[in-house]
This record gives sequence, C-alpha cells and structure tokens, in this order.
Amino acid sequence: MFVRFQSPVPGRRGVHTGVFGLTNLLGRAGDLTPSEHLDWREGNDWFNTAYPDPCETDPDVYDEGLHPRATAGFKADATHLLERVPPYLDILEAHGLPCVRVESADPGRVIYEDDVQIVVDPHDPDSPTSLHPPMSGAER
Repeated sequence: MFVRFQSPVPGRRGVHTGVFGLTNLLGRAGDLTPSEHLDWREGNDWFNTAYPDPCETDPDVYDEGLHPRATAGFKADATHLLERVPPYLDILEAHGLPCVRVESADPGRVIYEDDVQIVVDPHDPDSPTSLHPPMSGAER
C-alpha cells in the first residue's frame, strides 16, 4: 500500500500537488507566520535527511518530457515519515488549502523505488487505483 497527501484539485499538468509542494509554495511566497515558517523549515530539513532524494539516483525521474505526471508516495510502512506529515497539514488548513490522503496498492508504473517511497507514472485518472482520481463536480 502507498500513501500520498495531495491537493484534491489537479494543477496545470493534471497532477495533484503534494503536501510538500503545497507547503513549499506558501513558504517561498512568504505567506507563513514566523511559527509556521519555523515548523516548515525544520520539517523540510528533517525530511531532507530522513530519506533519499529520488533525483540523486535518477536525475530524469521528474523530467516533464519523460514523466509529465510523475508522482511520489510513501510506502505505508514508512510510519516514521508519515507521522511527521501532520504539521504540514495543519499549516495548509490554517491557510485554507485542502489536502487529502490518498491510498493505493497499485498507483501506477514505478519509475523509482527505495525502502520508504516510490515515484510512479500514475494510472489513468479514471482508474480506481490512481493517485490522481478524476475531479468530482464539487471540485471543478
């Protein structure tokens, strides 16, 4: 099983921006309170040392020409990582940005994998296992 936290609404490439991308947008725009900024930076620094960067193993993993919808997810047993996600969710909630948890046993064609995460080319959005489900009428 794989777990991803993401926007319920897809972005310009049809990809639902993940929890880190959403929070990074707020942080880089200077939209965080001092306390949120500290939590964001400390969280990112921790995550950056806690698990491998897929781009260091495969520099093309997020290449938009090769993998335009590349999407990362945690392995469900990476609990030490998953339990550190809630502060990001709190920041997003405080700024009115929804973020949903999506789980899938088969999220797509694996293009990168290590002991705690995968990066996939997701299945078609209409697939019941997709990490990028089609939008409902309420999300459009």
